[in-house]
Amino acid sequence: MTLPTTSIRHTISQHRRPDALPPFIRNSIMVLAASAAIAVTVLGSACSPPPEPTTSTNAIYYTYEVLEEYPHDNTAFTQGLVIDNGVLYEGTGLHGESSLRRVVLNTGEITQTATLPEAYFGEGITVLDDRIIQLTWRSNIAFVYDRDSFELTDEFTYDTEGWGLTHDGDTLIMSDGTSLLHFLDPETYEEIRTVDVLDAGVPVMELNELEYIDGEVYANVWKTDRIARIDPQTGTVTGWIDLSGLLNPELREGANVLNGIAYDPEAGKLFVTGKLWPRLFEIRVIPLR
Repeated sequence: MTLPTTSIRHTISQHRRPDALPPFIRNSIMVLAASAAIAVTVLGSACSPPPEPTTSTNAIYYTYEVLEEYPHDNTAFTQGLVIDNGVLYEGTGLHGESSLRRVVLNTGEITQTATLPEAYFGEGITVLDDRIIQLTWRSNIAFVYDRDSFELTDEFTYDTEGWGLTHDGDTLIMSDGTSLLHFLDPETYEEIRTVDVLDAGVPVMELNELEYIDGEVYANVWKTDRIARIDPQTGTVTGWIDLSGLLNPELREGANVLNGIAYDPEAGKLFVTGKLWPRLFEIRVIPLR
C-alpha cells in the first residue's frame, strides 16, 4: 500500500505555487508533503515488493530463454526443489498433502515418497551429504531424512516460520517469509548469524524457496514472477530474474505462483517450476543490462 503522493502534487499544482502562498499555508503544505513522503517510505519498506528497475539500484536485471520443458505433477504444491547427483528431489506443502519426493526429471514420475503427518505443512528442502532436510511452515520443526531410504533420522526446532532452505557446503541457509536469511550450523542446527536482504536499501520481503548457485543465493519472492540473486555475505541483491510469461495462459488455469529453483552444478543447468504447475522448465538467464 502507498499513499497517493501524485494526487498531493497535482492538488498543489492546481493552485498557486507554494512560494507564492501566505507563510502559514505554505508551511502547512510543506508539513503535509513531508509527512506523506515519510509515510510512503515507511509503508513501502514494511511490505515492499521487488523494486522495479531504477537508477537507484545496482542490481543487474535478467530475462530468460526456455531450453527444455518437462512434465510436472500439477497436484504438487511445490515448496522445495533440489537436484543432487543428477537426482531431482521435491518437497510439497498443504496440510494433509505435504510430502518429500524423488522424481524422474525427464518424465515427472514419482519413484519414492515420504508423507508428512496431516498436522504439518511442508516447506523448503535441501540435500546435504547423505541427509535431506525439510522445513515446516508454522510448526517450528524440521525433519531430517536419510537421502537414500527416506527414513526419518532426526528433527530440530527453530523460532521462526520455515519457508525456503539451501546450503553453501558449510552452513544451512533458511528463509522465514521476511527479508532475513538465517544461517545455521549443519551439525547442531543452531543459528550462527542472520543477514537482511536489501535492494537499494529497501528490505526485500517474503523471500521463499532458495537455491545456492555459484556463490549467490537465488530466492523466489512470494506472489511474484521474479527471483532475487543475493550476496549471502552482505544481503545485497545483485540481480533480478524476471520470469514473467514462463507458464503460458493455456497452462495457467489452476496453477499457483512461481516457486521452485533447482541447479545441477555438474551439468550447469537451472530448473524452475511453480506450485501446481504442469511443467518444469530448464532455462538460461540473459542479462538485460
